Amino acid sequence: METSNITYVGAFVAGLLSFLSPCVLPLIPSFITYITGLSFADLQAEHPTHKVRQQTIIHTLLFIAGFTVVFVLLGASATFIGGLLQEHMKTVRQVGGVLIILFGIHLTGIVPIKFLLGEKRVTVHNKPAGYVGSFLVGLAFAAGWTPCIGPILASILMVAAAEETVMHGIALLLTYSMGLAIPFFLAALAMHQFLVVFNRFKKYIRIFEIVTGVFLVVVGVMVFTNYLTVLSRYTTIWFGE
Repeated sequence: METSNITYVGAFVAGLLSFLSPCVLPLIPSFITYITGLSFADLQAEHPTHKVRQQTIIHTLLFIAGFTVVFVLLGASATFIGGLLQEHMKTVRQVGGVLIILFGIHLTGIVPIKFLLGEKRVTVHNKPAGYVGSFLVGLAFAAGWTPCIGPILASILMVAAAEETVMHGIALLLTYSMGLAIPFFLAALAMHQFLVVFNRFKKYIRIFEIVTGVFLVVVGVMVFTNYLTVLSRYTTIWFGE
């Protein structure tokens, strides 16, 4: 089966929704000051100096590289394990679909799932110095999921488990990472503008959380019914290889 372009679009959207989640979006300024070692005043200046901009770019890219490495390894592992269970793939797919639906219902807040309510995160209290430190914090960020972003990642991993090759799983999680990384990088580059937009947007965070939940429910139904495969075939027919 050819991996559908729709699957990659879904993974990228999932990354964007992760960025917009209540666990990540309000903490962006704190994350960026922490990894760059710059003051909040320096970062939110409307016209930051060349040194500030350079330091922000390098530290942010290394932080992004850190969490991307973890996600890609998780994607490869999920696809590898899925490959070992190939003869039971229908069962794996259907169980994964049900879990994704449950994650989506949890995010909407209609039926909170108890085991997803507790916060689990890995915290780096004292950031290691230098650029390596930013990479290590990225690793810790990826490993320390909070409940409202964890279900999104878990859902993408379940889709990756149904992929045919490890490379497809890697590509899927790399796409998810870019959905989270691109707005993070843009926010770091333009903190002043980000804060202006965030102050207008923050009252709608709950709405986006519900949208994310509905998005996961739809994905879960498509995974359970194997409709993603059907869409993949039609995409191949309509747009070619």
